[in-house]
Amino acid sequence: MADRGGGGRGGGSGVLTVQRLVGKVQPYAWGSTTAIPELLGVDPTGEPQAELWLGAHPSAPSRWGDQSLQDAVAADPEAVVGAASVQEFGPRLPYLLKVLAAAQPLSLQAHPSRAEAEAGFAREQQAGIALDAPERTYRDDWPKPEALCALGEMEALCGFREPAETYALLARLGVAELLDLVAPLERGGSEALAEVFGRLLRLPADQREVVGSVAEAAHGHIDDPGPFGDLCRTAEELATFYPGDPGVLAALLMSRVRFGKHQALFLPAGNLHAYLHGTGVEIMANSDNVLRGGLTPKHVDVDELLRLLDFTPGFPGLVDAVEEQPGVWAYQTPAPEFALWRLDLTSTGLALPGEGSGRVVLVTDGQATLVTKGCELVLDRGGSAFVAAADREVRVAGTGTVFVGGPGVR
Repeated sequence: MADRGGGGRGGGSGVLTVQRLVGKVQPYAWGSTTAIPELLGVDPTGEPQAELWLGAHPSAPSRWGDQSLQDAVAADPEAVVGAASVQEFGPRLPYLLKVLAAAQPLSLQAHPSRAEAEAGFAREQQAGIALDAPERTYRDDWPKPEALCALGEMEALCGFREPAETYALLARLGVAELLDLVAPLERGGSEALAEVFGRLLRLPADQREVVGSVAEAAHGHIDDPGPFGDLCRTAEELATFYPGDPGVLAALLMSRVRFGKHQALFLPAGNLHAYLHGTGVEIMANSDNVLRGGLTPKHVDVDELLRLLDFTPGFPGLVDAVEEQPGVWAYQTPAPEFALWRLDLTSTGLALPGEGSGRVVLVTDGQATLVTKGCELVLDRGGSAFVAAADREVRVAGTGTVFVGGPGVR
């Protein structure tokens, strides 16, 4: 890697230049031991490396030049983040870009809306629950809509299958005690989903042997085609990692989704989801609010999860990617906090999208060169940079693929 030209902030002049960004790796237990080290070009440690955070979240801010990106934003938010974003969201970076690398299933989870996050955070603050307490549910007062773009094949559980269809699939397993628990699904509707989902997550300990019975019944059908095979694979996979967890049964009410390289999901507030395996670039509102219902050793709050879940059945579909200009693909989501682009680089170069806002640039394939105001920064695969709002007319050239994250308002 090489970077040439000036860097940093000089003498209070407000002049900024493109600078390298160094993210923080999160070692969550479900993470891959190899995917993120391979992307970064470093040796694996043997420990799981689940997420690489690129942004200014207070719990794990990235380094930007000789300071943290969080400190740089605080010092001059309009120059770093952009005036439009500051006017809309205040003096903060409103998004967080991540690389997510899942070797095993994540928890059943959903994220709050803005109003729900503000109310929940205030409630726990008033109750005196420490921000880092394990039993804390709301760690900040922000929503967390998110989008994830796959870097290879990924699978996830996302939203609820039509309940009558789910009942018919579960009936094929032939586990009588399970059918008793899910009987309301046969009549269909969101109310039946909510009733059964809550019943399964609250299943008493002395009734949880049904989880093993379901996994055993599913084992012989994991190679079956279609939705029944998908359901059986989900049951076996989840029960392998979380034996006896009632979340295994609750997850069978959900749609299993496969999506390939450079395809993306958008997950709005209230959407129940769980990534199963794979690596992708994830962008979200700059929040760490996760409400979990099972399949995790972390804090689970079933009552709060049920209160905010959207039980409307159906999969919303993949995110549309629109080619804004040759080689620049924008992933269309309704989230105002973030925008995401993919650049298919050419040697002649492309204008970096999102001008007038603070952007994270991440190279996932090949090599990219960022050029502006006499400053040139070369990034190899896995390299990242932050381009401040005050840096205009930035171009990027090279061969390979680059992802760019920025505020959704500019």
